[in-house]
Formats: sequence, structure tokens, C-alpha cells
Amino acid sequence: MKISNRTFIVSGGSAGLGLATVEALHDAGAYITVFDMKSSKDDFAGLSRVKFLKVDITKVDEIQDAVDKTAQWSQDIKAPFGGVVHCAGIGAGGVLVQKDGTPHSLETWNKVIDVNLAGTFNLSRLACQRLISVPPEGPDGERGVIIMVSSADAYEGQPSHTAYVASKGAIRSMTLPMARDLGRYGIRVNSIAPSAFKSAMTDQMPAWVRNSMEKEYIFPKRMGVPVEFAQTVKWILECPYANGDTFRLSGATRIPVKL
Repeated sequence: MKISNRTFIVSGGSAGLGLATVEALHDAGAYITVFDMKSSKDDFAGLSRVKFLKVDITKVDEIQDAVDKTAQWSQDIKAPFGGVVHCAGIGAGGVLVQKDGTPHSLETWNKVIDVNLAGTFNLSRLACQRLISVPPEGPDGERGVIIMVSSADAYEGQPSHTAYVASKGAIRSMTLPMARDLGRYGIRVNSIAPSAFKSAMTDQMPAWVRNSMEKEYIFPKRMGVPVEFAQTVKWILECPYANGDTFRLSGATRIPVKL
């Protein structure tokens, strides 16, 4: 797919991996609507083709309204809707049963599943309702691309991460059936499974956790950086044969049982 003069939705695009994706797509000539709870620190200064829409990814009516606005904007600016990059997500830990017998918080479980999994599913299905009517492009008749974000945790789940692993494992598992469902319309579906990436979340890790992680790095001996995630997004968008797969982005690092 040609990125230039296409309109993409990036959820969670105000910071971290999402913001890096927005910047990369903008550099490639795209128009982007960012679905997030708040704008970037500098309100996307210098990114003239970015529109921010405040969206709670757990509220279907807000997603629907923002998708409708994106579709209308893409028509107004004559930049066909090209797809979605799902970067909205949260992480939360918790053991299944604490030593005192207290079970895992149901509130935490529901919140993680609502944001990471249900939010991804709802935005995908509502966006695809629009994508199927986009004029096909190129010799393959491609209409759009959905890129979801799984995690290395979907492969090597850490203890105390059951809710997060469940959400990211589900995203990995639904990538292929979604691609098979949407292939008839010329829509591709892929997921990226990053290992540890530098972000606001990892910046808050205790020093001992970061030090333990450093011992596990293979090469490069560091966390990933957001621009490397954005480069992967661009490759998936531009490579027509990338479909139905989850691509690990890990620097050959595998998550140990314990850090």
C-alpha cells in the first residue's frame, strides 16, 4: 500500500510507540487521526496533517463517532482511508491469588481486557465497515491494512501478568482469522509483538528490574526504541504479502520466567 495521501487511524498516538508511528506516517505523506484520551505534549506541533480526536477506547459510541469523523475527513481531503494502527493499551500486574488468599482483582482484569482486547476488536470492526467501501488500489486490489499490537508476553508470559498476557495472546490468536475474514475485501491484518521498548511505562520500572532485563538482551543490548516500531509499521503497510502474521520485534531477546 502507498502511504502517501492515505488517511490512517492511530489509537494511542499521543505518546510512545503510537506517537513515533504518527510521526513516521506523517513523514511518508499520510494524513492521520489520533484516537487518544489526551493530545501530545506539544499538541502535534509541526505535524500539519494530524487531527486529534479525544476517544475512550472502551466506549463503543465514542469509537463509532471518531471513525465516522475520520471517514468524512478522508473524503473531504481526498485522501482515501487506509487503515488502523492499534497502539492504545495498558499494562497491569497482579498474582492470581495473594499469600493472604485475596484473589486477583476483577476490576483490573476487566480494565485490561476492555482496553487492550475489546478496544482493539471494536475499533477494527467499525473501521472495517468503512474500509470495505474504499476503492481498491494496485494490481492486488488492496483496500486497507489493520495493524494490531500483541507482545512478547503473548509467547513468554511473565508471572503476575495474567490479564495483560491474556489480552495480548488473544490479539495474536485473532490475527489470522481476521485476515481470512477480510481477505475477500482486499484488507490485510497483521500484528506486531514487541519485546521491551523504551516508553513511559518502562521508564517507571524499578532500577533492579531494568538491571535484570539488561542481562537478557542478545543484540542490540538494549530496549527497543519507538522509531524501530514505527519502521516495522511502515514495512507492513508497504509490503502487500505481509498478511495474517504476528511479527516479533525483540532483538532475539526472550522473556525469562523471572527477572
